[in-house]
Amino acid sequence: MNKQILIRLMSALALTVGMVATSWAAETPATLAGTKLVNAADVKKLLDSGVPVIDTRVAAEYAEKTIKGAKSVPYKEKSAKDTGFDASQDQFDLSKLPADKAAPLVFFCNSGECWKSYKASVVAQKAGYSKIQWFRGGMPEWVKAGLPTQ
Repeated sequence: MNKQILIRLMSALALTVGMVATSWAAETPATLAGTKLVNAADVKKLLDSGVPVIDTRVAAEYAEKTIKGAKSVPYKEKSAKDTGFDASQDQFDLSKLPADKAAPLVFFCNSGECWKSYKASVVAQKAGYSKIQWFRGGMPEWVKAGLPTQ
């Protein structure tokens, strides 16, 4: 095997390993300590009872389609998609959340590979919010369940 072919094979292998490692790191954890994991049916009940449901996706996604009654509070992330993310690199306007930090609220985004609701939940928890519901399934689960959108 000549040197040039070996270099190309090694480069291709390194690229493949990097892509696989990135895809593993991209999925949010299945749970988040200090929050309650909720599904679409739970969110519907919470929303119907007046609990604020916060869409952490970008404004364009919110404008295109969101959970009917959800409020847009975008989580603008620049930090790594990782549980050890550095929130100081991101932007999230906590002043747009309810003033009562003991009241329940729900965060969602686009499910598994979208880290915005995970990060918003962590940041809100560190800011003193104590009844955070994390809708990890987000918009895909909501739409699949046939629940109302706007």
